[in-house]
Amino acid sequence: MKMVKSLILGSAAGLIAVSGAQAADLPVKAKAVEYVRICSLYGAGFYYIPGTDTCIKLGGYLRVETAFNASVYNGAYSGTLGAQNRLSNYYTARSRQDLTIDTRTATEYGVVRTFFDITFSWTTGSYTGNTTGNGGTFYSAAAQAGGNGGVGNPSDGGIAGGSVGVYHAFIQFAGFTMGKTISPFDAPWTNYPGNNFDGLVGGSGTVTAVNQLTYDAQFGNGVSGTLSLVDPTAYNQSNLFNASAGLIAGGSFGSGSWGANDFGGTRAPDIIGRIKIDQAWGLFQLSAVAHNNHAAYYGGTELTGHPDDKWGWAVQGALQIKNIPTGAGDTINLQAVYTDGATRYNLQSLVGQNFAMFGGSNVAYQSVGVAAAADGVFAAGTGIDTVQTWGMRGAFNHNWDPYWNSALYGAYAQVNYKAAGTALICNAIFGLGAATAGITSCNPDFNIAQLGFITRWTPVKNLTFSADVTWTHLDQKMAGIVAAGPFNAVAKPAATYELKDQDTVSLLLRAQRNF
Repeated sequence: MKMVKSLILGSAAGLIAVSGAQAADLPVKAKAVEYVRICSLYGAGFYYIPGTDTCIKLGGYLRVETAFNASVYNGAYSGTLGAQNRLSNYYTARSRQDLTIDTRTATEYGVVRTFFDITFSWTTGSYTGNTTGNGGTFYSAAAQAGGNGGVGNPSDGGIAGGSVGVYHAFIQFAGFTMGKTISPFDAPWTNYPGNNFDGLVGGSGTVTAVNQLTYDAQFGNGVSGTLSLVDPTAYNQSNLFNASAGLIAGGSFGSGSWGANDFGGTRAPDIIGRIKIDQAWGLFQLSAVAHNNHAAYYGGTELTGHPDDKWGWAVQGALQIKNIPTGAGDTINLQAVYTDGATRYNLQSLVGQNFAMFGGSNVAYQSVGVAAAADGVFAAGTGIDTVQTWGMRGAFNHNWDPYWNSALYGAYAQVNYKAAGTALICNAIFGLGAATAGITSCNPDFNIAQLGFITRWTPVKNLTFSADVTWTHLDQKMAGIVAAGPFNAVAKPAATYELKDQDTVSLLLRAQRNF
């Protein structure tokens, strides 16, 4: 009995010792868990980054679309699309994921903001030809990677790779914006007063953003002023034609070019000023820009000389009218622009600068509409003669009900080569001899007219299906019948071609989920 009692007491003492050790291992007080908190300072969707006073918002969209008789998304204006033959894609498809990251922190200088927007895209390939007339289908605009025929493997990764695009990457601090974002010259709707179509003329548009240093001053009551320095190289330079180089016999009629594009290196940013009034009734904006045209050399070396720099300029007005009587949320968006030596502020960054559109003819093998935009023209021993343009675009946006809306939109642009530039181009063209002997009127001027209609259906919030149809008319001023070609890249033979205006119609079907 004494032995049993000793065993029980010993076991109890051991359990007490173990329990004491476990109790000593427990913390006196559990640490507080820091949950993600909603940040209501900057609107819906912002959260505090744990452990900081910085708010963050993630967003973006996923888009799937198919364009008919178009690239995604522009018209059949040149290259294989303009050829309108067996090398042209009847349709082009693209899938894209967009991701945005928006951070904001309140400081004694105001809000410090960063914004980042990146896209991941995969687009149907298009035919890429070569000098022998053979080619293949490639999955980007990159150069053919070896050999003829088959599927290439260009720099975007080929069939499985796709491509990456950085649209926005900027810092905002104390009224300054530093980095890549939309140009302050643009209207608030950039290229899209009511459309999904990318290639609308009649105004500026840098929807995929441009590097800049910008200062905004707020004057109160919705009135603001802006001064900006913008990098012109990627978005705001049209052609700068050297009419004494690059014109190969008949070649211009297959590519839509009046010479070699002969810009030199960048010497000055585009200088932009803007005044904007944004109030409940709508918006009015007036923008102006100075644009430097800096050529390379007349010939292939420094010894050939060069023209002096010449500054171009552009002025644009934009107007939005809200609360119109046709329905809740309906708007009218309008803008007009005039340029002299700054053509990209009319034929914006997603509009092609060279046009070569083929069609039928009753008097020749085929017809072709040829046109080329430019900031200016020069030739050996001359200065730069700037090109003048004017244009307009607009849209009426109507909501039928909470699920359906439509827009009717249009645009127009006129491109005018002045007397000296016209003479340089036409002297070079007629100097080609027999290839252009049939030209009865040499005039590089042209007009573009566009009209479109889009309807969108949003069955549930942030999911939209749309159909957008666009008609484009090229009114080119060249006339006559020329013996030209062959144009091997688009499989056009050496034959007679009638210089003639052209029309094209494209359709875009899109599904997009925003988040």
